[in-house]
Amino acid sequence: MTRLISEGRSTFNYPDRGATARRPLPAGYNLTHHRTRIGSGRAVLEAAGAAVTTFRAHRSSGMLVTAGAGPVRPGDRVVVGIGVGPLWIDAPCEVIWTAYEPRRVGFAYGTLTGHPESGEESFVVDMEEDGSVWFEVTAFSRPGSWYTRIGGPVIPFLQLRYARRLGRYVRRLAVGARPAGYWRGWTGSRRPDTGWGG
Repeated sequence: MTRLISEGRSTFNYPDRGATARRPLPAGYNLTHHRTRIGSGRAVLEAAGAAVTTFRAHRSSGMLVTAGAGPVRPGDRVVVGIGVGPLWIDAPCEVIWTAYEPRRVGFAYGTLTGHPESGEESFVVDMEEDGSVWFEVTAFSRPGSWYTRIGGPVIPFLQLRYARRLGRYVRRLAVGARPAGYWRGWTGSRRPDTGWGG
C-alpha cells in the first residue's frame, strides 16, 4: 500500500508534492531517473527494501543522514548532510509517501525550506514478474538557493551520479559483495545499470 502524507502542515519549498508517486513528472524541473539491477528473489527484495527505508544504503554510500529509528513513515523529517571536506550543507526533507507492498518497497521525500534544491526524490525497490529485483531513483528538482543556481547544469549531473552510486550500495547491502568482474558475465540486452537524466 502506498501512503501519502496529508496536505496539512507544510514548509515544503515546492508545490508538486507526491508527484513521484504519479506520472508524468511535473514540467519545469530537472529530471533524474536511474534503475540498477540488484539481484533476484524475495530475500534480495526484503534486504534491499530494508536498506533503503532505514537509510542504511544512504549512510553506507557516505551521506550523513539524521532520521528517526526504524523504517520511514509519511511525515518523518530527515536531514541529509551534503558536502565535501569542510563545506557541508544540511538539506532538510520530509517523507511524502511510503510503499510497503509485497513486490515494492520504498519512499519519497520532498525538500523543505532551507534545502538547497526544490523538489522530490523517490527510492524504490521492486521485484518484477521474472523475480528480478531493481532499485530505482526518480527525482525532479530545480535550484532552491543562489549557490545551486550558480551550479547550473552540474547539479543534475551530480544527482544522477549519486543515484548510480546509491544503486551500487543497495546491491552490496542486499546481495553482499560480489567478486571483481561480476557484471562482465552479464548477458542481457542492456547493462544492469540503466538511467537517464534531464
